[in-house]
Amino acid sequence: MSSENDRGDGGAEGATPEQLAFIRESVRKAGTPRAKPRTWRGAALAEQLPVARVLVDKGVLHLDRYFDYAVPEELDADAQPGVRVRVRFGAGRHRVREGRREGGGLIDGFLVERLAESDYSGPLAALAQVVSPEPVLNEELLGLARSVADRYAGSLADVLQLAVPPRSARAEQRPSPAPLPPPAPPDAGSWARYENGVAFLDALASGGAPRAVWNALPGPGWSAELARAVAATLASGRGALVVVPDGRTASRVDAELTALLGEGRHALLTADAGPQKRYREWLAVRRGSVRAVVGTRAAMFAPVQDLGLVAVWDDGDDSHSEQHAPQPHARDVLLLRAAQDKCAFVLGGWSCTVEAAQLVESGWARPLVAVREQVRAAAPLVRTVGDQDLARDEAARAARLPTLAWQVVRDGLRHGPVLVQVPRRGYVPRMACAQCRAPARCRHCAGPLEARDAGALRCGWCAREEDSWHCPQCGAFRLRAQVVGARRTAEELGRAFPAVPVRTSGREHVLDTVPGAPALVVSTPGAEPVAEGGYAAALLLDGWAMLGRPDLRAGEDALRRWIAASALVRPQGDGGTVVVVAEPTLRPVQALVRWDPVGHAVRELAERAELGFPPVSRMAAVSGPPSAVAEFLEMVELPPEAEVLGPVPLPVTPPAAAGRSRRAGAPPAGEHWVRALVRVPPGRGAALAAALKAAQAARTARGSGAAVWLRIDPPDIG
Repeated sequence: MSSENDRGDGGAEGATPEQLAFIRESVRKAGTPRAKPRTWRGAALAEQLPVARVLVDKGVLHLDRYFDYAVPEELDADAQPGVRVRVRFGAGRHRVREGRREGGGLIDGFLVERLAESDYSGPLAALAQVVSPEPVLNEELLGLARSVADRYAGSLADVLQLAVPPRSARAEQRPSPAPLPPPAPPDAGSWARYENGVAFLDALASGGAPRAVWNALPGPGWSAELARAVAATLASGRGALVVVPDGRTASRVDAELTALLGEGRHALLTADAGPQKRYREWLAVRRGSVRAVVGTRAAMFAPVQDLGLVAVWDDGDDSHSEQHAPQPHARDVLLLRAAQDKCAFVLGGWSCTVEAAQLVESGWARPLVAVREQVRAAAPLVRTVGDQDLARDEAARAARLPTLAWQVVRDGLRHGPVLVQVPRRGYVPRMACAQCRAPARCRHCAGPLEARDAGALRCGWCAREEDSWHCPQCGAFRLRAQVVGARRTAEELGRAFPAVPVRTSGREHVLDTVPGAPALVVSTPGAEPVAEGGYAAALLLDGWAMLGRPDLRAGEDALRRWIAASALVRPQGDGGTVVVVAEPTLRPVQALVRWDPVGHAVRELAERAELGFPPVSRMAAVSGPPSAVAEFLEMVELPPEAEVLGPVPLPVTPPAAAGRSRRAGAPPAGEHWVRALVRVPPGRGAALAAALKAAQAARTARGSGAAVWLRIDPPDIG
């Protein structure tokens, strides 16, 4: 047995002098009182700037302000403006120990600034913890978030939840690469197809800040053109930010930028990357390692340094509208950034929204378009099929393929794939009487009858099966499909063309690309895959289903979706043909035939100006239970120019939808809600948002009644 083991449990008596000295030092340190964890009771404060101004992560409007906390000396070095912190929130005045307020729950927040003294006269609670010394919130991002919160009557904390991604400690520990030098200015490439296209690119490369509404030519060249605009901005030593509707579109721009500039010059910010990789890319942008960003709507807040260009593609897509409070739109956020950073702005797309037309009409932006000869050379031939054609062809009506469409599909399949756009997914989502067209309703709950599988009728609300339906209006027993879904359409086309493969692209499974071989591709709007070499032809079915929606934007949205599908078809010179099944005299159909989305948007803008509808006016929606909406409208102090429209009942969410995710602002299943619209003239939008925010904050502070849902600039107003 060794000599050390011989000492056994002798403790300090048998210890060597070195061990005794160590024990005495430990006892001496243990006798010194230490600060209690998380409260820092008795701890010394920072000698300089001992007060931290913190934005707590509370999204309620009546707490939309900063709170002051004391900075312990141990946290002085890490507690710098912009870092994430944890604080005690909710402590009362009576819980004060040794000059420090204690109690309350731990909550996350951001340290906004350090101060020499607080304007609060009472005792301060201490910062509980600096979560990370990595500064993630700078003055520019904070100012942008405050502007967005004020515009949309929301809280700053809610906006920062959208702007700053969740933390990943592993990503913070990895250093970002060194920034690369600016690249050489790119050549104009296909920008030469547009009037003033070369001048626009030269202005970006020379450090200018042009503002343009870009009506892109049909075809796949738009992503390469957008990449050249980003490269020209990087060549001037500035940063660039591009926001697109979805991950598939972001991947196309990402591939073009990589091919043009190589690796390491831009970051891709999409949800598909995963939280850790996305946060690592976001940190590289904030640290200045990367000067260009391509991403979906969350990237609209990306902290690009020395921003020189902001661009948004297809601003009419619903994906650009954030579903979390306060629900900002990417287009409006980028407009705020362009004004705040005095940088270039590009709003691009194959189509043209009314908001884009207003930017041009007001003179804030200039049009970036091609001459008509270039448009005609790049666009496919568009042919129409109206009700008169269908009336002369009853057999084709039953098969949903008129003679003209049949011929175009048959001819197109000889040269390549054919795209078929169907406005609904599923089998047969809705049924109606074959004689009088009255919607088929359930006898038990009046819900819509659906045909999920061939021959089986079931209520979409209560799920009861119906085997003996007859029309209460005319007594007929035959049913017809109101809107035939994509799966049913694919089944019909498979029987009509048995030797041709049929592919579907929709919500459950979205295809990115398809080969250039002959095939039928059935897709819902927005899920159309890109075909190698372009589609030989396209069918746009059930046009009345999109045009007949009870919404102010029905025509604009239908034209946008039609043009997006038609832009994937080969040019007319290469035999590309599009057939649209809709009333040919309607304005959106004629705009598609002429390929004139700008003219359609300008006319829509003029009509909305006469009626006082957005975007000419600013509007807010107030939704909720009838009593809550009435109480809110009574207490809110609206601007004198404000006009209240409604309230009107909202469609009741079916009981069968209980437990499912519902659209923002929609009533819970089975509840009856109403909605009122508040309209103000141009220039009074800020006053309207401030009034609504103040009233909502007052109701929240006193906890009165049911919640009321606010939406500034609602995308759908009926």
